[in-house]
Amino acid sequence: MAKQNYEIVNCDTSGTKLPAKVDELIKEFVNRCSPFEKILHVFVDHKTGAYYLECHLTAMDLVRLCTTDVPLDPDEQAEYRANREIVEDSVAFEQMKIDAKDRRSFSNIVAEFDLSHNPKFPIKIIGGQHRYTAIKEAHKDKVNEDHGLKIYFDLSKEQRLDLQLVSNTNIDVSSDLYDRLQETAAGPQLREWSQDVGFLDKGMDFSAKREKGSAMTVRSIRTFILNYFLGKGIDPTQFDNIDSTPTLGKTGKPDPDWEQLRTNADIWKDKGLIQAAKEFVLLDQAERTSIEKMHSNNTKVPLAYSDKAVTYSIMSAWAYVAGMLQPNDTRLQKHYDLKNPIVGRDPLNAQAMADARHRTDKENYRGLGTRSDSKERSRCVELFYIQADKGKGITPALADAAIKRHFTKQAKLEQLKAEKKV
Repeated sequence: MAKQNYEIVNCDTSGTKLPAKVDELIKEFVNRCSPFEKILHVFVDHKTGAYYLECHLTAMDLVRLCTTDVPLDPDEQAEYRANREIVEDSVAFEQMKIDAKDRRSFSNIVAEFDLSHNPKFPIKIIGGQHRYTAIKEAHKDKVNEDHGLKIYFDLSKEQRLDLQLVSNTNIDVSSDLYDRLQETAAGPQLREWSQDVGFLDKGMDFSAKREKGSAMTVRSIRTFILNYFLGKGIDPTQFDNIDSTPTLGKTGKPDPDWEQLRTNADIWKDKGLIQAAKEFVLLDQAERTSIEKMHSNNTKVPLAYSDKAVTYSIMSAWAYVAGMLQPNDTRLQKHYDLKNPIVGRDPLNAQAMADARHRTDKENYRGLGTRSDSKERSRCVELFYIQADKGKGITPALADAAIKRHFTKQAKLEQLKAEKKV
């Protein structure tokens, strides 16, 4: 039972009684946490059906009872966190820590009272981990202010995801984090598959922000898979007569194409896709190793070239061609053999691609495979398509031919479209 000097008021205007589990947890929260308020008003978010109350706790109690080590899905994916990483170098975060030591009282820290996972710390911080971290550091200096929390009870996985998304709107929240949260809520399939093929190391989660040297993002891997199946659905004999532009996975919002594809459980078992992913990982590793070696011998070779394979235009186009060539073992093998670098050169010949351009390209164009727009993705498809036919690697002549093939095809497609109107 709740302590006698606390009153719990159900503020649900619909007249619905508090669910028994919620009522039980609220009383346990009062007994264990002793909030400042003696009258606790319990509200319901009618969008999600989640129950919550707002109260204040001292910094001492927060440090004693709270944790930011929160899994989004404690039952099936307990090793992967719901919270984004602390942005240590944020100017706003640095100011936040200074303010906490100056006895600022923070508010609207979003948390769940949950005893099912790590009951030693029953208050699980869902939103406001930067504020909590600042409070915790200030408490080391004996600062013990009251801070405001919004405490939720008995959340489902879907409710927890919704809170995570709407709460983390401060300090550099990336669309890649949104994608990671969505994928975690959908289930472990993409992460486990990515670890199996080598896109992610074992036990590693997707990156919450796309940057050099980071883990693969959800968007990158979705883009690879979407384009493999997009290419697989193409009739190679009609390649010159169709728009062969790869797609680019959406980010920071739901992706209907991906949601539709991932409902097919067979995609995770597709042997061609698994092989293609493993071959691409080898290509990426070979490119990185080659560029790093070339850079160590000649610093004029840009180290940035080491990330060439994982640019969206290269990754999407390579996967598209891998899917399209599934019926043709000979050309498919030539496509995969691209990972074997010619002596003294990187597999993708990043310098040759950087020098490749069309007369219509603007002066600030930095070469083939550097942008992610549809034109660039389409050009890269032509590049890998020709390479899989010749099997002699990427050369300046091949890059030039690919760019010209793209313009020739686009002109032909416009012609066919115009003729249909006649």
